[in-house]
Amino acid sequence: MADDYIAKVIDDEPTVFIPRDRGLPIGVRWPTNDPDVRRPYSELASTVVFSAVTVGGPAPAQSLAKSSGRIAIASLTSRITGFGWKIALVMVVGAGAVNDAFNVANTLPNIVFELLLGGVLSSVVVPLLVRSHDDPDGGQAYAQRLITMALVLLAVGTVVAVAAAPWFTSLYVDKSANPTSRTLTTAFAYLLLPQILFYGMFALLSAILNAKNVFGPPAWAPVLNNLVVLVTLAMFWLVPGQISLNPARMGDAHVLVLGCGVTLGIVAQAVTLIPPLLRSGFRFKWRWGIDPRMKEFAGLAAWILAYVGVSQVGLVVNTRVLTGWGVDGSVTAYTYAWLLFQLPYGVIGVSLLTALMPRLSRAAADGDTAKMVGDLSYASRISTVLLLPIAAVLAVGGTPIGIAVFSHNGLEAGNRLGETLAISALGLLPYAMVLLQLRVFYAMKDARTPTLIALAMTAVKIPLLYLCPALLGHDQVVLGAMLVNALSFVVGAVLGQVWLWVRLGHLRSRRALRVVLFTAVAGGVGALAAYLVGLAVPGSFGALWQAWVRVPVEGLVGVGVAFGLLAASRMREFAPVTRRVTALWRQTFASS
Repeated sequence: MADDYIAKVIDDEPTVFIPRDRGLPIGVRWPTNDPDVRRPYSELASTVVFSAVTVGGPAPAQSLAKSSGRIAIASLTSRITGFGWKIALVMVVGAGAVNDAFNVANTLPNIVFELLLGGVLSSVVVPLLVRSHDDPDGGQAYAQRLITMALVLLAVGTVVAVAAAPWFTSLYVDKSANPTSRTLTTAFAYLLLPQILFYGMFALLSAILNAKNVFGPPAWAPVLNNLVVLVTLAMFWLVPGQISLNPARMGDAHVLVLGCGVTLGIVAQAVTLIPPLLRSGFRFKWRWGIDPRMKEFAGLAAWILAYVGVSQVGLVVNTRVLTGWGVDGSVTAYTYAWLLFQLPYGVIGVSLLTALMPRLSRAAADGDTAKMVGDLSYASRISTVLLLPIAAVLAVGGTPIGIAVFSHNGLEAGNRLGETLAISALGLLPYAMVLLQLRVFYAMKDARTPTLIALAMTAVKIPLLYLCPALLGHDQVVLGAMLVNALSFVVGAVLGQVWLWVRLGHLRSRRALRVVLFTAVAGGVGALAAYLVGLAVPGSFGALWQAWVRVPVEGLVGVGVAFGLLAASRMREFAPVTRRVTALWRQTFASS
């Protein structure tokens, strides 16, 4: 094949053409993952040949759009079913002290897991596993050592955490909180903390599969977890009576059903990854000893554990402020608003990061800074055009969403959730940018910088959280806490962008800024349209039915107007969405 290529520039976007050679038809071209990255056909040819002759290694890498698109479907299903069981939980236990106690206890396994190994597994293991695929055995021995080390650490950590359940309760629940809530939180903690081991198994097996470019099973496994929990809640509803609060006891049938059932869901989520892992060719055996590369792993792990520790300090303060100065249900409102906030990010941001991490790791291992910057820029702009309009509409539609999904526990609780959700929208895009930047730093084997950025975010967050009770009423503390959370992500995103600019040089920031500004205008117009159409819904329906009408109407109109403007502008970052919708439209009419 010829090594030269012809680049034609249209609107500052190079399009790389494959020269006609050896029977290639005229007009065939190779679309790059980022229009800014110019790749000759010889590079494509060498990549294809290399992938074809590789035996026993990872599956050939898919395009970022295709990989993230498939993951997005699974992630959307997972988020919907996950929020579904949260709504079911409110229906069976209410939105008061019992739900607060469960939510605090249910976050403890995640917190301890992250402190033990979670951040390391999700952010460092994938880059190191990708690099180990160059070993003669395809990295299998290296992965076996990682699993051996991780399982031992997780097992010991789980036992210690369960024994320390009362201490965790005293750490996260302020002393001024209701004593009954503290006792119930401890009872749930004893049953839920064993999840730590299985969270670790799931994260570790997911990392191995992702490094092999197998994304489907890890993306769908949480759906199974959510279905198990839904069955658990149905059984909980069938148990006669209610949870005993005076006294609160772990032996209460309701507490046992709820705690054991939710833990069983995490077990199922982890175990379901074993068959696809075996199909990928991986075989596990206990392998003791220290691989020389473990020293690199240990250095990165220390900084990541520091990052997680700093982040958890902010979470501890946040939870204590809500339990100590907020009204009953503040923790539940904050938790549910956070879940709804993460729904669009989970579909778009998580999908991009999961598909992008192996690519960033490979580019970093090869020293290909240009490709790394290209992937970073592309993911940033895609996140902007998809998340910013959604955030703008969410700021308008947050209140009716809260009333629609939460008002069966009282209109006040629904309003509180809705207002918290609307405020959270301010941090949606900065949150996505912070996590994207985090993966870039880890791909470069730099865990120190994210820790310093987290330290700055927490330093801003903590004093502002303690200002909330001083400046706001008890029923508004949760609103202030969510606003502080959003502002901390803005600080993190700005610091991360500056730091990456210092490390990598030109980040195509001017182009990204153009995309942000235009998308902000489109999102603003969409939000205005959503607000105006919401005013047209008559109040005679009653607050609940009015909210149920406003949610789909405002969502469809607001997002439709914003995305319509982006499509009409022919913005290249929005082109994948336009092509996908056009293809579905044509398929629909062709089938009819």
